[in-house]
Amino acid sequence: MKPETLNFFDKVYEVAKLIPYGRVTSYGAIANYLGAARSARMVGYAMNGSGGKDVPAHRVVNRKGLLTGKHHFDGTNLMQQLLESEGIEVKENQIQNLEKVFWDPSKEL
Repeated sequence: MKPETLNFFDKVYEVAKLIPYGRVTSYGAIANYLGAARSARMVGYAMNGSGGKDVPAHRVVNRKGLLTGKHHFDGTNLMQQLLESEGIEVKENQIQNLEKVFWDPSKEL
């Protein structure tokens, strides 16, 4: 599909699919990359609806590294478990060493 034919949610999914294993990004970083800097909340809405689209939504957190989307995953702790399985340390619903594992699409794509 050509990028100009994708809607905003599809563009979000295409960026999220590029987040490397063992790394995380934020809703705002994706929005900024897509040229919609004030649309972090819309990126969150897109992530909420990403089930079944092969999108690693567990790798998208808020700007402080909090697992704000965790209630959209099946199971009580699935988001954290998925992150930890990739070697990302999570304590009290927050990514530890965020600056070390943070992936900024504007800088890395």
